[in-house]
Amino acid sequence: MTKHKIEITYCTQCRWLLRAAWLAQELLTTFEQDLDGVTLKPGSSGIFEVSLNQQQIFSRKTEGRFPEAKELKQLIRDQIDPDRDLGHSNKVTL
Repeated sequence: MTKHKIEITYCTQCRWLLRAAWLAQELLTTFEQDLDGVTLKPGSSGIFEVSLNQQQIFSRKTEGRFPEAKELKQLIRDQIDPDRDLGHSNKVTL
């Protein structure tokens, strides 16, 4: 089974370490059997980006906001195991 790597790059000047650490905890809890790890990478200039296997899946600069934990879980699930049920974090279609 292939293990996946997530990297969260956060701005140290903006003091976004706690946000990055909380998201890392959420992802590790949800995908603990699928991940090789979640790396927190210090950055600057307002950066907050999330990558899966070295491919960016979320950028605060591009989106104009921070990611929701539910949203990140769905983005990751869609790439590593599209058939997985995320329980309460699944998308609701109307």
